[in-house]
Amino acid sequence: MHSYNQSMDLPPFYVGNLLLAMPSLSASEFHHSVIALCVHDEDGAMGIDIGSEIGGLGLRELLSTFDLDGSNVPDTPVLRGGPVEPQRGFVLHSLDWGGRDMVQVDRQWGLSGSLDILKAIAEQRGPSRYLVALGYAGWGAGQLEDEMTGNSWFLAPADGGILFDTPTRSRWSRAFAASGIDTSMLTGAAGQA
Repeated sequence: MHSYNQSMDLPPFYVGNLLLAMPSLSASEFHHSVIALCVHDEDGAMGIDIGSEIGGLGLRELLSTFDLDGSNVPDTPVLRGGPVEPQRGFVLHSLDWGGRDMVQVDRQWGLSGSLDILKAIAEQRGPSRYLVALGYAGWGAGQLEDEMTGNSWFLAPADGGILFDTPTRSRWSRAFAASGIDTSMLTGAAGQA
């Protein structure tokens, strides 16, 4: 009798990678998006866009809305994490801090969405490296896989340098460059063979 392995039928999961918006998305809200993919399984996917900032909103102002004193932290820009639940906050961070609600992403970084991490950052006992975002990008079951077969997203490896050390507006081109792609050569049209 032949044994059947169902796992062979499962699509690959892309947790811990970056989804880079292709030029075909230039007219959408995902123009130049760099999405750090935090969750991806048979039920769907979730990530934080680290490629655009919320104009005029810095970390200190965000902390003050929670009555937290942010005067001792750098006033880094708050990122536009995605179109889903734009009032909900998330912190992508190094793994030297862990709260009870932290999701560890492929041994590379953590994702936290509780007030505990903001308190820890304000009190300078939080993670050594972090990005703060409002909102997230989400996909239902099979939706991301369908979009990956089109000309919408490019999958790139993530590293701490791109996440935490690269200026926001440079992340898209740097992530492509790290994969050996010159963004000036990209086109929004899909080809046919």
